Amino acid sequence: MEPTQLPLRDIHMPEAIGWWPPAMGWWLVAILAPLLIFLLVWLYKRLTRKTAIKTAKKILAQIKQDKTLDNHGKLVALSVLVRRVAISVAPREQAAGLTGQAWLAYLDSSVKGSPFSEGVGRHLSDAPYRKLQLADADIPQLISLCEDWLKAQVKK
Repeated sequence: MEPTQLPLRDIHMPEAIGWWPPAMGWWLVAILAPLLIFLLVWLYKRLTRKTAIKTAKKILAQIKQDKTLDNHGKLVALSVLVRRVAISVAPREQAAGLTGQAWLAYLDSSVKGSPFSEGVGRHLSDAPYRKLQLADADIPQLISLCEDWLKAQVKK
């Protein structure tokens, strides 16, 4: 046979590489990326929550030691502090719009009993809006109650 007469076929090209199944690295990325995002969000929330509570404890200590504030000033400062912490650690929809008895019930949900609704903590609901003078014995109880509430926020 003559070389020009050989029955040869042309060069065969391989088929294009398909997209399925993906390589093992893509499976790892698909699993680890959402896990990493979840972990970062959880860590961010945890750190900001701890920072807010730690700062609140420092401010509470300043309020307790401040000799320039009268009882009404301390009551207003405690009311504002508790509200700010609640908005910082809880979803805004859950704590920001609460007033009156609903606000006190929200505060009671973190501590044992109902010291905010029925005890000395009831003054926190309307303290910034009234010129109410508490007795000297009530302020340490209220500060102690706020400290207990802050401790309960750490455990949540």
